[in-house]
Amino acid sequence: MYSENRSMASLSQMDYLDVKNLAQTGEGTYLEFKRTIPSAYKIAREIAAFANTKGGTLLIGVDDDKSLVGVMGYQEQEYLLKKATEELCKPEVDIVIEIVHFGERDLLVIKVPEAVKKPIFVHGEEEDTVFMREDDQNKVASKELIKIIEKRNSDEGVTFEYGPKEQKLFRYLNEYGEITVEKFAQLVDVPRAKASGTLVDLVTADILNLFRKDNVDYFTYSQNCET
Repeated sequence: MYSENRSMASLSQMDYLDVKNLAQTGEGTYLEFKRTIPSAYKIAREIAAFANTKGGTLLIGVDDDKSLVGVMGYQEQEYLLKKATEELCKPEVDIVIEIVHFGERDLLVIKVPEAVKKPIFVHGEEEDTVFMREDDQNKVASKELIKIIEKRNSDEGVTFEYGPKEQKLFRYLNEYGEITVEKFAQLVDVPRAKASGTLVDLVTADILNLFRKDNVDYFTYSQNCET
């Protein structure tokens, strides 16, 4: 994506009014803006979250109040982006960097495509983490969600056995609507890891759906299954 001696940033077709209007829409699932890049690790989290979801745009040089402030030269920002995408995001994320001149300063428009190969991990000092974009925030993906993403992006098919444990699960869902991994493990008296594997396979097969509430994963019937 980058060479050591040549910038990959290009002049954007947008002007500062376009960036201003975009910023006025506010941060959300597909848009994030920052006054400056605080660190390679923090911007890697933003990039990975967009790539793991549906892609998005980062605006650099925009304050929290949506005002344009710009940055003095983009070279340092580009260096941090290079480190984030090449060294901290695993696998690498191929971003597009565009420059919008703003007086003596610059605005950066960073376009992050949805990753073809998911999940994108962010390398940290203690562990590698998967981030997902949810509304205007980046959330840490659970082990179950990571497994689901990996299985959905694998060439291998998903099979599961419809036995007594699955029957208990479906009866429970018919009555209560949702279940956690811990509750399912208790319900069918199996280790948490085995219960997790069963629920992950059912989500991958589009029989169940996973959603997060108060930092807890819940499983319920998918819309296709209900239909």
